[in-house]
Amino acid sequence: MSSDRSLRSIVDSAEDPASDFPIQNLPFGVFTRDDRDARRIGVAIGDQVLDVRGAAESGYLGGLSDPAKNALLGTSLNEFAAMGAGTRNNLRRALQNFLGLDGPLRGPAQARKFLIPQREVKLHVPFDVGDYTDFYASVHHATNVGSMFRPDKPLMPNWKHLPVGYHGRASSIVISGSPVRRPMGQTSATDEGPPTFGACRLMDYELEVGVFLGSGNALGTRIEIEKARNAIFGVVLINDWSARDIQKWEYQPLGPFNAKNFATTISPWVVTMEALEPFMLPGPARMPEDPPLLEYLKSGDDVVLDITLEVWLASEEMRQRRMSPMLVSRGSFRDMYWTFAQMIAHHTSTGCNLRTGDLLGSGTVSGPTVDSRGCLLERTWRGQQPLAMPDGSERKFLLDGDEIIFRAYCEAPGARRIGFGECRGAILAAS
Repeated sequence: MSSDRSLRSIVDSAEDPASDFPIQNLPFGVFTRDDRDARRIGVAIGDQVLDVRGAAESGYLGGLSDPAKNALLGTSLNEFAAMGAGTRNNLRRALQNFLGLDGPLRGPAQARKFLIPQREVKLHVPFDVGDYTDFYASVHHATNVGSMFRPDKPLMPNWKHLPVGYHGRASSIVISGSPVRRPMGQTSATDEGPPTFGACRLMDYELEVGVFLGSGNALGTRIEIEKARNAIFGVVLINDWSARDIQKWEYQPLGPFNAKNFATTISPWVVTMEALEPFMLPGPARMPEDPPLLEYLKSGDDVVLDITLEVWLASEEMRQRRMSPMLVSRGSFRDMYWTFAQMIAHHTSTGCNLRTGDLLGSGTVSGPTVDSRGCLLERTWRGQQPLAMPDGSERKFLLDGDEIIFRAYCEAPGARRIGFGECRGAILAAS
């Protein structure tokens, strides 16, 4: 039922074919109406937010267990997400009944009070995030970046044998719309130094997709790849901002540190795995020359998500002149080499314990063409091929006042288009 294209909502804006949030989507988030309000769980429907807590407390969401109703009273999604896919599906059915053409919204006016225009709410990071891990799962991105520094052998020997990743900084995850301060740090004009300390000059975005975990594993155990997809609650967009000049000096020998820890922006609406089912494709494909996978990374029913991803850029002057943002790139998540199931299986292969609310990022999503590259480092090829902007300026890397906007959507024959909303952030000057 939940992805049936014939389902319709009584919320008019959800019936717009261009809407990110039809009744087939119903992504979860956390919102407040004002600064005095406690955070509440909601879902997006068209241009509205449904107050899930209020609807549940008033008895409009039938079929839910008492523990599930209690979890919906929380100020984050953690407790509800930990209850698993069965509880999540029960709530999706109840929500679709409530928001459908024959639901309570056709009747008493009091049911309508639980719908709030999105423009009137403030959205928050939807989970209490304990840990954040970022991967490096695009072969196109890894090959492009590797060829800049190691043209004879772009990929490291381990890259096609395991999903490479690093532990990020959960405390600096911010919600879409939050400003991002240009970081200060050590940089050096040469590989040998000496460094100087100052504002980052090579500020970049990284277009990524992330998953929030609904369930985890006990320390010393593993999540087998066949069960890994069931551990995922849902999907968001991620901008893993990067200070390229700081990164170049600091990353040896232990990898990213201060060049990545100053901000990670996520989109506010978590699109569930159930909503994404019509857009799952078998994969990923392996080439004849690729090494065989070790058994713990193999799954007969692994999938890639067919998500179209876009990056838009607006300078401060463009916004002042009310000019539309410029499309920088458009690619697809189906081009990724490693899947989230493989990332989870590898992450826990040592017995590392993942937990509800942990965030896993895919790494930069890049495709095989120039206009599908997911960061400026690749798109401008280290600044050697700058982008011409509509306001007459050019971009090698990001300037103060620049705003980056990520958008994403899924389309497939026989399925209703769904989207992710926006993941946006503007650069503030260093302080």
